[in-house]
Amino acid sequence: MDGVMGIMLLVDILGLGIVIFIVWWFWFYKSRAAIQKSDAAPVEITVADNVYHPARLALPSGQPIVLRFIRRDPASCAAQVQFASLAISAELPLDQPVDIRLPSLAPGEYSFNCQMNMYHGTLVIT
Repeated sequence: MDGVMGIMLLVDILGLGIVIFIVWWFWFYKSRAAIQKSDAAPVEITVADNVYHPARLALPSGQPIVLRFIRRDPASCAAQVQFASLAISAELPLDQPVDIRLPSLAPGEYSFNCQMNMYHGTLVIT
């Protein structure tokens, strides 16, 4: 009986670890990689593998911004991107580029996400 209890405890600990990882990945993970760009060309963001690539962008203030989203992920969660603080959202059809034009923004951080709030990105205006 001790062997069965040990296995059950191991399975419980492993399951708890998986749940913690999933919560961290979808709600707390912050990408450290940032794209820094200073020209007016569109910035491409690929939606694939349950994330935005890149998920963090650093762009200068004082100029309009064009973000080009290309959705490669067939999941329904990836079908829309939202900039809640800017009251902007757009449908993202599969394998078709969608340009989102933003006006010149004040310095700060502007988050974007899918409609289910599982895919996360940050636009950092410097």
